[in-house]
Amino acid sequence: MASPRTTSASRLPGSSRRDDGAGENATPAVSSGPAPRLYERVFRIIAGQIEDGAIAGGTRLRESAIAAQFGISRAPARQALTELERCGFVEKSAGRGYAVCSEDDAARAAPETPTPDTPAPAGWQDIRLVSMSSWERIYGEVEDEIIARISFASWRLNEAKLARHYAVSRTVARDVIGRLQQRGVLRKDERSRWYAPQLSPEHIGELYELRWILEPQALIKAAPNVPAGLIARMRRNLEDAIANADEIGGATLDRLEEELHVELLGYCGNTTLMQAIALQQSLLIAHRFLYRWTPSLFVSEPFLPEHLAIVEHIERGRPEAAAQELEEHLRVSRDRAIARVDAVIRQAIPEKLPYLEPL
Repeated sequence: MASPRTTSASRLPGSSRRDDGAGENATPAVSSGPAPRLYERVFRIIAGQIEDGAIAGGTRLRESAIAAQFGISRAPARQALTELERCGFVEKSAGRGYAVCSEDDAARAAPETPTPDTPAPAGWQDIRLVSMSSWERIYGEVEDEIIARISFASWRLNEAKLARHYAVSRTVARDVIGRLQQRGVLRKDERSRWYAPQLSPEHIGELYELRWILEPQALIKAAPNVPAGLIARMRRNLEDAIANADEIGGATLDRLEEELHVELLGYCGNTTLMQAIALQQSLLIAHRFLYRWTPSLFVSEPFLPEHLAIVEHIERGRPEAAAQELEEHLRVSRDRAIARVDAVIRQAIPEKLPYLEPL
């Protein structure tokens, strides 16, 4: 791993392993909140433009240009490009950035994505988020920055400094904070101040205990409603990951976690139950960061066969057995999460941010 002196989420080094999943199984992760994550919206728009031919094969896409064109920060632009590469829409360019995939290799000398100082090629002017809320433009980066630090300490968030740091209004900062609260990242203390609790062993234990109480019940309710295609896709993805356990990286692990704990459970039909589960999402979100930093902590990722056992029970019409497997999976996952946090603490030092103060 590159020198891990910084844990700023927008500067984290990626896993050294390749994650080449593509094809019909390579769908982007689905947000469990009421709206897609910002990078997912960017991904879908650009992917649609590529499929429609509005962005020609060979066009080079750069993180900075996409951020400028959409009016967003570089963190979600980077995530969108990573997802586009995973799904086979683009590939790493010989120079900087990515090239849109094309059957005609000679076409890859096409111009790069525009910057604010250069005219846009045909079709590109439509590639922007028409109705993006102001808070969405910075939300992904703020969430990443907080998640990258809660392994080390609890942090108090200053709303005024957050607004000043991103040059946005207090209303926008308040909207970001509200979304962070919905996803379980932020809480209020006894003096109504916002803080992000540390992922201490005690807090991790509490979060997992709630999960192994709530999620098995959601799974039992979801099982009759889950499309057969989803179960088949989950099985294929898990079997492929197990077969290539020494090659997959953090992005794949995170995607497989979301398929079970977010996408599948989302079919339970009980909104109140799903809201209660969503309040514990800080742990699931944190795994995006933990998997990125500890892709090789285990010789073979232990949750893969555990997820596969759950899927097999659902395939065979045994939801109660699947729920029991899920509870056991969450119980043993607690200690693995604690081990991942401990590994991160030993190899990284967080940078200071003006709107976060350690408690």
